[in-house]
Amino acid sequence: MEFKSIFITGGAGYVGSSLVPDLLKKNYKVTVYDIMYFGDNFLPKDHPNLTIIKGDIRDSDKIKKACEGYDVFINLACISNDSSFELDENLSKSINFDAFEPMIISAKESGIKRFIYASTSSVYGVSKEKNVTEEHPLIPLTLYNKFKGMCEPLLFKHTSRNFSGVVFRPATVCGYAPRQRLDLTVNILTNFAVNKNEIKVFGGDQLRPNLHIKDYCEAVELLITAEKNKIENQIFNVGYQNMSINEIAKLVKEVVEKEYPDKEKIKITKTSSTDNRSYHINSEKIKKSLGFEPKRSISMAIKDLCEAFKEGKITDSFENDFYFNVNRLKRLNAK
Repeated sequence: MEFKSIFITGGAGYVGSSLVPDLLKKNYKVTVYDIMYFGDNFLPKDHPNLTIIKGDIRDSDKIKKACEGYDVFINLACISNDSSFELDENLSKSINFDAFEPMIISAKESGIKRFIYASTSSVYGVSKEKNVTEEHPLIPLTLYNKFKGMCEPLLFKHTSRNFSGVVFRPATVCGYAPRQRLDLTVNILTNFAVNKNEIKVFGGDQLRPNLHIKDYCEAVELLITAEKNKIENQIFNVGYQNMSINEIAKLVKEVVEKEYPDKEKIKITKTSSTDNRSYHINSEKIKKSLGFEPKRSISMAIKDLCEAFKEGKITDSFENDFYFNVNRLKRLNAK
């Protein structure tokens, strides 16, 4: 079955700002449904195949009407990431969990044929296993990864012959996008290296899987086109390089110093951390099932960010809350 129209919640977020232009280039009709905490000026608004709707995913009636006639529903919308525990707990629960099942029902009743849910690899919490597969028990350490994990079976509860569902658990995303985030590991460290000449490492021994944003987008595009029998009711890890925070810091230092040869040597300082998440994910399943393998390294993501800084695409990178999810939501007093 060839799908032609895509409905994306959270399409004006970090990943959406990179994914939406990619889908438009492939001639999909795309609707972005987003609450617009960060605006939408970075989206290609003049594209004839793009529709933008300002809306809250907690409004299931509005979603039901908006997604009618679409083939694929991609759910990216959430209060993201683990640091969101600093916000009002009710906000995270209402958006990341309470709204999820009504949204699935609305999508199904509107004739959506395939529902793609972006979960997270942080559902694994802490694991000493060298290769954490999709069967590994979920050990949530924060509300964010707890609710992400709780939503996964809710999708499969509603799948049917005409409504297929697939879940993917991406690693921590890195690299440049039009709606940039600087509150994710690689991006945080690169910002410090470029603009402060110092990298602050919190902890350092924690193991983290990583994924270039362009590889993330290609994984989603594959889940749109994959044969139904290969993806329905399946969960896929999607990650590339598994590294410790210390290793990432050293890599950032090395790449940034090459990109800025006139810079003084970058200093790495370490301090303690309350963030104990540590896990190495195994992404063999998606490779075996769908032939997907990420192609872009962490070094490439760091290089892309350096280019964006040089070109003036990222400015006021510590002061502007456009780059920091929790800071922006706090300022807006999001409810």
